[in-house]
Amino acid sequence: MNYYPAFLNLSSKKIVVIGGGTVAERKILQLMRADADTITVISPEITQRLLKERNKNRFIHIRRNYRKKDLDNAFLVIAATDEPSLNTKIARDAPCLVNVVDEPAECNFIVPSVIKKGPLHIAISTSGVSPAFARTLRKDLERLHGADISEYLSFLKTIRAKALIRITDRRKRERFLKRIASETILKTLRKEGIDAVKKSILIDFKKQTT
Repeated sequence: MNYYPAFLNLSSKKIVVIGGGTVAERKILQLMRADADTITVISPEITQRLLKERNKNRFIHIRRNYRKKDLDNAFLVIAATDEPSLNTKIARDAPCLVNVVDEPAECNFIVPSVIKKGPLHIAISTSGVSPAFARTLRKDLERLHGADISEYLSFLKTIRAKALIRITDRRKRERFLKRIASETILKTLRKEGIDAVKKSILIDFKKQTT
């Protein structure tokens, strides 16, 4: 099956997770890292880690078994119980985006393995063929893209905003913006580090604005 890749804005969206064990815990923590702020967890029991997060008001916990009405107005549903038949029922009840843990055939979307370095997100998927190999690829790419990438993106955001205002010549501005996002910059970043890249770009920026 081919999937359409997308990044979702989960802020203020109703998200329902059914299940409270270690698998559900992993999914809920991922959702919180994505700034999901309206999570409801349906489960008679939850893990100790989830108890701590609940006590910080990070999500709503309803201590009972699943009911179909729990999915009303949901934007996204995750079925993470230890009962395959229940997970299947949840998937079929859901009128929205639904993910069933470890059962791609029951999902209408799957969760990729993700690298996050500041503003940078790299999502890796094998289309459900092997989530384990997707994690292996993620670890390989994490070694390739270190902390300098995150720092450079923060710097890039600032210098790009300044360039749009202060480099008034359109052609010069376009050349500068192309350069700071180029493969050459990426190679220099990997070979010489963030300080060398910043110095080079700031020198160029000064030339373009004087």
